[in-house]
Amino acid sequence: MNFEQWVLGHEPLIRTGFFFGVFAIVALWELASPRRVLLLSRRQHWTANLGIVLLNTVIVRLAFPTAAVGMAALGVEKGWGLLNNFDVPFWLAVPLAVVAMDFVIWLQHVMVHAVPALWRLHRVHHADLDYDLTTGTRFHPLEIVLSMGIKFATITLLGAPVLAVVIFEVLLSACATFNHGNIRLPAAVDRALRWFIVTPDMHRVHHSVEDDETNSNFGFNLTWWDRLFGTYREQPRAGQLGMTIGIHGHADPHEVARLPGMLMLPFRGEVTDYAINRRNWGDADRKPAA
Repeated sequence: MNFEQWVLGHEPLIRTGFFFGVFAIVALWELASPRRVLLLSRRQHWTANLGIVLLNTVIVRLAFPTAAVGMAALGVEKGWGLLNNFDVPFWLAVPLAVVAMDFVIWLQHVMVHAVPALWRLHRVHHADLDYDLTTGTRFHPLEIVLSMGIKFATITLLGAPVLAVVIFEVLLSACATFNHGNIRLPAAVDRALRWFIVTPDMHRVHHSVEDDETNSNFGFNLTWWDRLFGTYREQPRAGQLGMTIGIHGHADPHEVARLPGMLMLPFRGEVTDYAINRRNWGDADRKPAA
């Protein structure tokens, strides 16, 4: 048995171990050094957000029993995708595939902000009234299914190695937990990390109630794409402690902090703002606060 076969056989254990390990570290960090005072009790917030995680886990297991790593293994077996049809050394194919998948996730994130119908689904994530590590797992089931379809297509077209997919899945989970954490980093550390990975202060801007701030900092792992395509914003105008988290018009905890309300949110009201091609930013060029 080679290393890739071992990884394939132990993929669920590897992913689960990293998820709970990073979750525990960030949860303890939030207790020891919180960045902001939260509006909701942890019990209310976690019950809603982890409830939708449990629902999504069941749906994914039923709809996609092979998971992403199974698609990668099938692609290798069938010779599908670019990396399986060109003589690319394994040591290079793995990081290339990880970076390429990271870019596709960035594009997908921009897409769900650009298309009003998809923004309806994605606003379940943004309607959270608080911002902590469970926010990173809060997505509508229909968005999860869409995301899995895009991920499967990307893996197939790339011909991503099994190891690359496992690394990417671990990074996706770990980075989403870290950069949604209500945690405090020293300013110098935050500035240094931002040249490579998304920090909590950087991604928190994306969860601002202000339209133009919401439509910035789309990355989940690498910061390069936002810097390269001009969607990077250093700070919110009101500052990290003064900014408001959430979406205008959706501040009722019964709607956004309970599972039934979260599931129904995409089907309520009209999309008149936030979606990139419906934008009406009267003050988008104002300078952010420090």
